[in-house]
Amino acid sequence: MNYFPLFLNLRDQYCLVIGGGDVAARKIRLLAAAGGRITVVAPELCDELALAVQAGSLIYEATGFHESQLQNMRLVIAATDSEEINRQVFEACEARGILVNAVDDPASCRFITPAIVDRSPLMIAISTSGGVPVLARQLRSQLEALIPHGYGDLAQMASDFREEVKQTLTSVDARKQFWEKTLAGPIPDMVFAGQHDAARRALSAAIKADADAPLQGAVYLVGCGPGNPDLLTFRALRLMQQADVVLYDNLVSAPILDMVRRDAERVYVGKKSNNHAVPQEEINQLLVRYAQAGKKVLRLKGGDPFIFGRGGEEIEELADAGIAFEVVPGITSAAGASCYAGIPLTHRDYAQSVTFVTGHRRDGEVELDWPRLVSPTETVVVYMGVAQVEKICAQLIKHGRNPATPAGMVEKATLSKQRVVVGTLSDLAQKVADLGIKPPALIIIGEVVSLHDKLKWLAD
Repeated sequence: MNYFPLFLNLRDQYCLVIGGGDVAARKIRLLAAAGGRITVVAPELCDELALAVQAGSLIYEATGFHESQLQNMRLVIAATDSEEINRQVFEACEARGILVNAVDDPASCRFITPAIVDRSPLMIAISTSGGVPVLARQLRSQLEALIPHGYGDLAQMASDFREEVKQTLTSVDARKQFWEKTLAGPIPDMVFAGQHDAARRALSAAIKADADAPLQGAVYLVGCGPGNPDLLTFRALRLMQQADVVLYDNLVSAPILDMVRRDAERVYVGKKSNNHAVPQEEINQLLVRYAQAGKKVLRLKGGDPFIFGRGGEEIEELADAGIAFEVVPGITSAAGASCYAGIPLTHRDYAQSVTFVTGHRRDGEVELDWPRLVSPTETVVVYMGVAQVEKICAQLIKHGRNPATPAGMVEKATLSKQRVVVGTLSDLAQKVADLGIKPPALIIIGEVVSLHDKLKWLAD
């Protein structure tokens, strides 16, 4: 993060604004709305600020900036068009440990002011780290249209009942589950419709009803695709924000993991070739134990849980233990890699079928039905085959597939560091070695690979 986001309580705090023009007036409106005690310093004022001074809502000093004005100030904003004055203000504030912002001058800022969606007490702040304020304002406009004003009333009502919930539901997990269930139910709609008294009665009844209810654990197996967070499903995103515990594997990309709620417990259970951080049997038992403790457990899996993801094994264990579970599909790596590489898995002129296989070896050998994979009109996609690419290509040639059959490998599919190498069964292994391709990567074999140069839309 370029900036640490926070919300500052300025109620009855002393704030200084240097500058008396329209820009200063905009900043002063925000500070006043937050309850700040504002002093404005400028040789002259715009009409709006002059009226505010006459009304007694501002303290005005008709002079230029000098360091003595910083005495007792919590926050300072330089709203001038002089970089030199901004720099002087910044250096003086830095020396005193005072938060300072210079409008449109990031080099002279200790903090920046975001675009704001105000549904008090609900506040949403949007920032581009000072780089493109217009983009932040555009996003704010979109959010203004999407978020009803009633959310402010809902937030206030929930805040009013917070202490009652805390006294009635003594565990943190119980309170979290209560609010998640309540805010996903009919009560918010009552608030949005203006039925505030009915909503309060319903919320009070819900608190009493949950007083003795046991915690309900559940497990959600979520496929998070080949790595690009833009390819997650809406359902996956919602569950990522609700989970108490997250078990994730080696194929879950860092940008996706960053989208999980920050206070969730994270447990790495990744598996690489010949290096299992946690054995599969232990993963199964972890899911059961966390759910039996009343936790909402998110099992994040690369690609799709049911395509070489052992999702079936995991939910068998959950079913035997009587644990509630849900499976959320994800874009499997074959679909993500082929689309982002411009290699259609099927094509009327080249391939009428596609087969997914795993190149994960057992006892040092790749065990596949090789004769089944040599049809010239079939595309073969090999998961987890980087280390075995030479053996895979050799076996296909040995069992009758043409050595000139196009073949490719896609590394880090759908991510910014994606690489695609294209060759044939006879030379792909050498090209992969020369380029130093590493997992996660996927092999695509078949005539459709010849379309890569024509159909690729993402640079190799």
